Amino acid sequence: MAMLGLLACTPDPEGRIGGDGVAIDGVPVTPPMGWNSWNTFGCNITEQIVREQADALVVTGLRDAGYRYVVVDDCWAAPERADDGSLQADPRRFPSGMAALGQYLHDRGLKFGLYAGADDKTCTQFLGTYPGATGSRGPEGRDAQTFADWQVDYLKYDWCSSNADHDDQVSAFTAMRDAIRDTGRPMVYSINPNSGVAESVPGAEFDWGGVATMTRVTNDITPVWSTNADDSGAQGVIDIVDAVAPLASRVGPSAFNDPDMLVVGVDGNPGLTLAQQRTQMSMWAMMAAPLIAGNDLTRMSTQTLDLLGNRAVIVIDQDDRVSAGAPVDDDAEIWARAIGDKGLVVSLTNRADHPRAMSVSLGSLGLVGDATVSAVDAWTGRQYQAANGELTVDVAVNDTVLLQIA
Repeated sequence: MAMLGLLACTPDPEGRIGGDGVAIDGVPVTPPMGWNSWNTFGCNITEQIVREQADALVVTGLRDAGYRYVVVDDCWAAPERADDGSLQADPRRFPSGMAALGQYLHDRGLKFGLYAGADDKTCTQFLGTYPGATGSRGPEGRDAQTFADWQVDYLKYDWCSSNADHDDQVSAFTAMRDAIRDTGRPMVYSINPNSGVAESVPGAEFDWGGVATMTRVTNDITPVWSTNADDSGAQGVIDIVDAVAPLASRVGPSAFNDPDMLVVGVDGNPGLTLAQQRTQMSMWAMMAAPLIAGNDLTRMSTQTLDLLGNRAVIVIDQDDRVSAGAPVDDDAEIWARAIGDKGLVVSLTNRADHPRAMSVSLGSLGLVGDATVSAVDAWTGRQYQAANGELTVDVAVNDTVLLQIA
């Protein structure tokens, strides 16, 4: 979760916090893929719901497409710690305990993710909507070892404080990173420095790549095209695309910008059109961003499953080069991303209120030779041939054509 922030800032001129190395050894080189409980279930999450969502990943084929991390967000913990100071599951909603839940996931070829608070409270406790004060600031070593004992593979660590002091944040997030390292268990370490901070977006203002595997660089996403910077602080799909655009240089193996979860298939008011959902999938792939679904997997439409499971788009997102795309010639509608040894992907997003033909010049992409330049749309499989020094495609309203250039 994030609250009350503004749009992303420019990168920190002082460089990467925590050094140039990988934050946590042994985690995936490419962006994590999976599912998170918050967008659909919020604080109403239960052990049964998690198991049903995990089973749906398996039976729908999404697990085999790469969606493996099942992340239980806030409200899983009992409001009080155990007598020895350890975190414990809410006994009513998670009666089998978290170790048993992790085993259930692992038995199905999935990975286990959990949420924790980086201050004295989790976000819902900070907001006063969930009882207790079970944040991990202070007992990082004890909590990290508890997560390791439960065989956790992914930790979402949320700031949840109105205190925006940078040194305090660095201390808190680094302390948990070091505690995870000390357990010897590889865990994807996903941090959100923005929750509760009204004046800025610390995840975007500073490069946290030496501290965390993935860093939230935006506020919370909501399933709309744009919020037009309304008072909620939430951002729509295209708001987030613009916010992340300046931050491509931070992305590399085991270090990712996190533009928040996918809202493909998530109910909203007014919600996203099919074209707008396709744009989110396309642009998250162009960013080399984690693909973390947030919809109810047990009642997906065929359209939602097709969007989430598109293998050609996933291949782009998961490219081993791990190089994020960025706008071409400062055009927010046209991005390019290098993939593989010599490959290139270009996205063309139509932000207009009418369908239109869109073109990108080969020269702006560093390419020459019309006769030898062709491209295939990852969504339709349609092939395009360059002509007169340009690739030209028809793009529907708020839709994105995702061209892999051969």
